[in-house]
Amino acid sequence: MGYLLFGGAVMLAHFCFLGYLVVGGFLAWRWPRTVWWHVLCVAYGLGILVIGWTCPLTVAENWARTRAGEPGLGAQGFIEHYLTGVVYPADSVGTVRLLVALVVALSWAGVALRWRGRGTTGPPPRDQAVPER
Repeated sequence: MGYLLFGGAVMLAHFCFLGYLVVGGFLAWRWPRTVWWHVLCVAYGLGILVIGWTCPLTVAENWARTRAGEPGLGAQGFIEHYLTGVVYPADSVGTVRLLVALVVALSWAGVALRWRGRGTTGPPPRDQAVPER
């Protein structure tokens, strides 16, 4: 039972990671310093997609599910198992990736415009409070 709960928690963390990867740049509009976490998140996601890095969350979920006697994700990754063919058609993977890239680019453009509007080239210094809007 414990392994199954752990596998479910890892699956939830994975969904949260993907959600943050897609919309985290918009959170940086309100909390500018979080943009650096989003940059790291997107870079890691690109590394998994382009370079073929292994995602530790997928490894952890596979480990927990097999220990619980459940089937793991197999040769598929998390996205292929839970999203492709379920949330969007399998033949739309390229379109979905492009849309995610456009959403991230739009969010980062908004961050840049907000920084520019403040007259700075980066997030506010730690000792300077961000004004409420």
